[in-house]
Amino acid sequence: MPSTTPQFQESLADRESWSTERCSIGRALDVVGPRSAMLLLREAYYGTTRFDDFAHRVGITESVAAGRLRALVAAGLLDRRPYQEPGRRTRHEYVLTESGAELVPTLLALMQWGDRHLQGPAGPPLALTHTDCGEPISVEIRCAAGHRLAPGELSIAPGRKRPSAAPAAPGHDTGGSTSGT
Repeated sequence: MPSTTPQFQESLADRESWSTERCSIGRALDVVGPRSAMLLLREAYYGTTRFDDFAHRVGITESVAAGRLRALVAAGLLDRRPYQEPGRRTRHEYVLTESGAELVPTLLALMQWGDRHLQGPAGPPLALTHTDCGEPISVEIRCAAGHRLAPGELSIAPGRKRPSAAPAAPGHDTGGSTSGT
């Protein structure tokens, strides 16, 4: 089996010399870590917009749905938009933001892994295909030049500051030491 361990570069080669306190994976999981949060995002991707439908389709209580949807809106992954049906009070629907849509490959990667390793002989419950050509889709690691990579073919180097860095996730400072994941 090929290596699944990346190559650590520069100051990251000594793994004891750097901290993971600003880890991007950890920060992302702070936002989408609860199972229900990922399932709510799945439903938003599938087109669910109404509060009651989210709670029902994910199989969670209304209070859990309300808290998770509030957190996903605060994190900028969903927009909360008012709507009103004739003769009814104003309610709100939830739709993916651009930031939320950027998580779709993560959802699809989890689905692909679950299809491959957890579904058994019955096979996957859903098949995802490219609308234009009908071929199955897959999520994979590719470099900017288009080369497909195995996990062990990655190099990890210290990050570089972006000219206009995105704000830190709520509750996280932007200072600190070099981080790894």
